[in-house]
Amino acid sequence: MEFEPLSMGNEVIEFDMMGLGDDAIDIEHPVDDDDLIDPSAAAAGAAAIATAIASGTGAADLYIPEGDTNLEPYEGMEFESEEAAKAFYNSYARRVGFSTRVSMSRRSRRDGAIIQRSFVCAKEGFRVDKDKPGRDGRVKRPRAETRVGCKAMLVVKIHDSGRWVVSAFLKEHNHELVPPDKVHCLRSHRHVSGSAKSLIDTLQGAGIGPSGIMSALIKEYGGISNVGFTERDCRNYMRSSRQRTLGGDTQLLLDHLKHMHSENPAFFYAVQGDEDQCMSNIFWADPKARTNYTYFGDTVTFDTTYRSNRYRLPFAPFTGINHHGQPVLFGCALLINESEASFAWLFKTWLAAMSGRPPVSITTDHDRVIRLAITQVFPETRHRFCKWHIFKECQEKLSHVLSEHPNFEAELHKCVNLTESIEEFESCWLSLIDRYDLREHEWLQTIYADRRQWVPVYLRDAFFAEMSITQRSDSMNSYFDGYVNASTTLQLFVKQYEKALESRYEKEVKADYDTINTSPVLKTPSPMEKQAAELYTRKLFTKFQEELVETLTFLATKVEDEEAVTTYRVAKFGESHKVYFVRFNVRDMKVTCSCQMFEFSGLLCRHILTVFRVTNVLTLPSRYVLKRWTRNAKSGVILEERATDLLNSSRDSLTVRYNNLRHEALKYVDEGVKTIDIYNVAMGALREAANKVALAKKNGGRTAIVNGTDREDHQTHGSHASETCGDHQWGLEQPPPVDDQDRKIQKLSRQLERARRKCEVYRANLLSVLKDIEEQKLQLSVKVQNIKLGMKD
Repeated sequence: MEFEPLSMGNEVIEFDMMGLGDDAIDIEHPVDDDDLIDPSAAAAGAAAIATAIASGTGAADLYIPEGDTNLEPYEGMEFESEEAAKAFYNSYARRVGFSTRVSMSRRSRRDGAIIQRSFVCAKEGFRVDKDKPGRDGRVKRPRAETRVGCKAMLVVKIHDSGRWVVSAFLKEHNHELVPPDKVHCLRSHRHVSGSAKSLIDTLQGAGIGPSGIMSALIKEYGGISNVGFTERDCRNYMRSSRQRTLGGDTQLLLDHLKHMHSENPAFFYAVQGDEDQCMSNIFWADPKARTNYTYFGDTVTFDTTYRSNRYRLPFAPFTGINHHGQPVLFGCALLINESEASFAWLFKTWLAAMSGRPPVSITTDHDRVIRLAITQVFPETRHRFCKWHIFKECQEKLSHVLSEHPNFEAELHKCVNLTESIEEFESCWLSLIDRYDLREHEWLQTIYADRRQWVPVYLRDAFFAEMSITQRSDSMNSYFDGYVNASTTLQLFVKQYEKALESRYEKEVKADYDTINTSPVLKTPSPMEKQAAELYTRKLFTKFQEELVETLTFLATKVEDEEAVTTYRVAKFGESHKVYFVRFNVRDMKVTCSCQMFEFSGLLCRHILTVFRVTNVLTLPSRYVLKRWTRNAKSGVILEERATDLLNSSRDSLTVRYNNLRHEALKYVDEGVKTIDIYNVAMGALREAANKVALAKKNGGRTAIVNGTDREDHQTHGSHASETCGDHQWGLEQPPPVDDQDRKIQKLSRQLERARRKCEVYRANLLSVLKDIEEQKLQLSVKVQNIKLGMKD
């Protein structure tokens, strides 16, 4: 029989039909690289064929010689069904080392039944590039080319007898075939068997993640090639299984969220898809979480620990760090669908709940899909992979190396954490992988390619609110640790969620109390230490104090003096090989250090503090005191405006009213303490406001309005209220007239108030003088110490 390819684009090869004439219709199957022969059907059919071959039964039907398991297809070979032909070709492809897919079908014009099928190598044809370029002219996510125009194929058609006969078979491929130990990675040969599903379900129920399950399967089946599928297939099955087991619990969670929103409109929740039918991911954030973001939303962690390995509960919280260094919640997500589109929806929804202000930085697990979604939704946000998740992954991916070389892990940690510059890291990394002959290790190549997103030396110029580069931050510890375990159901989680919130809030209140009601022990005579003790929270002051005390062991030497900027060489006494460079502009009080601790953590490093010591800078410049680390982190005009914008849709909420009033009052506190004059004005304004509130409370929450002025003001300033109220009063009863005795009382009260203000002014002035004396005393003490040190040198 002759056959010739027709020009049918990239998807179809059409063959001359023997005995069918024109009474047939060609059906093209446009396919992508993933549209291959159904693995489950193929595996089932292949199993049936293998059984028939091995037992000798069914051989007559298939015209396969008994026991010949290496049989190649040939023209004239018959099959009982189209599925049997497909399964046989896929089984043959597995033995040879290639993947298959369906390329073309032909249907009868008489009854529409399929009368011909074409099965081809997955590398047949050439892919039509469907990727659309972005605004910059580049394809956002270019895919690897997998089509090479291979001609290998098998064509079967149905005869009058009802059997399917091979009408064409082309054996030769124009590409290398896959060896047996890697054939399980080919798409059409990947299949999760029934026994594997049972084992996966059991291990998943015990809280084991995909990587651990795959390790167990490999051991159970005697090798990855015998497992018959990849870790990605395992993840996909676990996700579909998880959707089935969550079932009604998801609806219980949704009902709970609806109830919370009905009680407080500031409670935010959203569902991806139709709530009643195709429900997918769910996101929610309570009012406190949304308010917390206005204070501490500069850096965020999207914690996928529960989703990825430790628990079967598929949720992920958004968290941050408060002014005490404690984790705070910015919202929670229930993850059912984990595609790029779903993560993009989740991040966009979260951003909308957080008033549309993206964070400066975000930390996530090492996940390609999450990275793509973050690039799409947070293009300006610095994205970091969690270093500790990568180290944990290292224990799985390099288990054989760790067992053979016990020192490798410690050397890897040292290379990543302790290198001071990019050049030092690059040199150390290359030396390490060469020493252990790991240059060709695929996983190490992957994380090295991503090094700018997880190795500290590449990230120190961005703010992540961490005090230590080498130690694990509290932000990496999950917000719900201790409240969720491997047996926690979604229904139980709803209850545990509330307990976790209460516990975290109690810890924050305790830290607030300790900061306000206890004074830290100062370790130096430095005015800067005293200033920091008054500004920072206790936890952050302790960190600052550590840096300040360390300056006593450091030396700073001037190495360059430009017009405005002086460069200092700073090193610890006895460690001259470990040098840092500090650039200091005295005129503008701007300073930077090569260690970039301030940029990374928001606290000045010991190297800059050493330069301040030798240049007699005795107090912290205001630009280097981040408000998010201070006692007053939750106050200020900017934060008040952000909170108002965030919650303006729910003005009637008690929580919202409380927060707005608190923020407004704290504005007067922040501004009023700067000078005595402003203090007096602020104090007077607050007392005046208190009188108005008392009057409104007396009138049942209403204020009399007279000519655009409230009645209390009108009476206080001696206006003729009786002449002007009438029509101008909005639905209020007129208060009784003020008699002479009341006027005398009011006059004496005002005189007493003026006297009290004067006393406060005198007291403030006296305290200011005493403070100046104390600071001068400390300055002289520091100078004496410096002179003594100079004399010793």
